[in-house]
Amino acid sequence: MKIGVHPNNLHLRLARLWPGAFADLQPIFVSYAEGRDTAALLENGDIDLGGTGSTPPLEADIRGLGVEYVAASAPRPANGAIFVRSDSPIGSVAELKDRRISLIDGSFHTYLLARSLEGEGMSLPDVERVESGARDSLADLLEGRVDAWVAMSPRLEKALERDDVKPIVRCGAAIPNRSLFWTLERNGLSATEIRAIVSELSRIGNGIAADPRTAARLLASDDRGGPDDRGGSGDRDGTDIDAWEKVVRSRDFTVFPIDEEIIAEQQEEADTLLRHGHFDKAIALKRPETTR
Repeated sequence: MKIGVHPNNLHLRLARLWPGAFADLQPIFVSYAEGRDTAALLENGDIDLGGTGSTPPLEADIRGLGVEYVAASAPRPANGAIFVRSDSPIGSVAELKDRRISLIDGSFHTYLLARSLEGEGMSLPDVERVESGARDSLADLLEGRVDAWVAMSPRLEKALERDDVKPIVRCGAAIPNRSLFWTLERNGLSATEIRAIVSELSRIGNGIAADPRTAARLLASDDRGGPDDRGGSGDRDGTDIDAWEKVVRSRDFTVFPIDEEIIAEQQEEADTLLRHGHFDKAIALKRPETTR
């Protein structure tokens, strides 16, 4: 089985590093740049399974690709936030109207922004979305090129430690922010394979929760491109083992099979993004065959 791995899905990233992961499925781990590439890789047959936030599978369904949801994480309310500069006159979401906001558009960032704006009687067209891509969005915020920044782990944790930026909303106040593990119906994963995937994701998640320090060491080593017992700095933002451990401990790595609650959450997101004009047509998600 070809399992896609991108840097922001820590569960699959750790699965690639975890001893014996997915052994019964003869895994081939395929690395790629970001979650928004998942649908194209599934469509082309480059991967059989991917893991992203909630928005990319909906984007795939809008394209008519026929998404099949496999599993979902527990909600991750601490994994995203909208920041402004500490000296900014913006003190709340209500003051974002007509402001420039840096985000990875088409990811859960879009949904977080939409729901946050909606709570203040606004919608996505009331702000200017600025695609961040791989740029250093923190620098864009501090240097005034944007007025706000949608951040996620691991940059989120580092931003929370700074004095020159402040969060005005956190994920948990607006969206569930789960990781979703999904494929396309055309790939024809069997019920046996799907059960095996859910079971293995759950096993690995339990292992991560039981030993977050080991998970942090694996992530820091992966950032450096190889093992290093010295405990030095981690990714390009300087995230080291201690910082990765804080990230790992901040989230729930529990994984569930898809059930009606999760599909209902996805339907709510699809309907929300339609109301905001991000989607130009409605999506009707299929009810799951399995329940938690």
